[in-house]
Amino acid sequence: MTSVPTPIPSRTQFVLDAIKHRILTGRLTPGQPLVETELAAQFGVSKTPVREALKTLAGTGLVVMSQYKGVTVRRVDADMAREVYDVRLLLEPEALRRTVWRGAALDAAQGALGRADRAADTAERSLANREFHRALYLPCGNPLLGRMLDEVRDQAALVSAVAWAADPSWEREAEEHRDILRLALGGDAEGAAGALHAHIASFVRRAFPQDGTDGVPPGGRTPSLGRAADGTWEGRE
Repeated sequence: MTSVPTPIPSRTQFVLDAIKHRILTGRLTPGQPLVETELAAQFGVSKTPVREALKTLAGTGLVVMSQYKGVTVRRVDADMAREVYDVRLLLEPEALRRTVWRGAALDAAQGALGRADRAADTAERSLANREFHRALYLPCGNPLLGRMLDEVRDQAALVSAVAWAADPSWEREAEEHRDILRLALGGDAEGAAGALHAHIASFVRRAFPQDGTDGVPPGGRTPSLGRAADGTWEGRE
């Protein structure tokens, strides 16, 4: 018998959403302590929904729970950023490639791009950018691939928030987003996937300079999967 996930109680969901929003918009900064009693007082709830919300956020990688230090907002460093963006480099261009192959509608991506352009502050822009990327990979036809990318979505947004605070680069990224969407709408799966890979790699390279390694394989091309004659997927360059 298939088990049904237990829904998160409404108070816990309210606290969870509020804390996440504060983290991803920079109101709660990396390393900042999250004290249950203080948060419970702020949100007008008991400590129980706060505790459950913090456990969920720890599972998504946004906060860290320590026996000695309590709960803190996760600190962002170069290693953490590269781990998160390495997953994106491996999976997100392939998901977009499949979205374009399927001829999936990209209205949601266009809408998110417009909201990002009209955003009044960093918080709105960050949310719209997250929606833009999700709208590209979610229609890929593989729900598991979409869920895997969803799992690193919040951590990627945390990295972006920290990087933008140090060096705002959203205008450049917005231009790259428009180029990616243009290629995708034109049916150029390889071009769109390549542009997305370059977009993700260049962000980490700018935000967290290192020894020149940016996730690009030898030759500068991204490997892709193509349909074999028998309908299965095969690797190709």
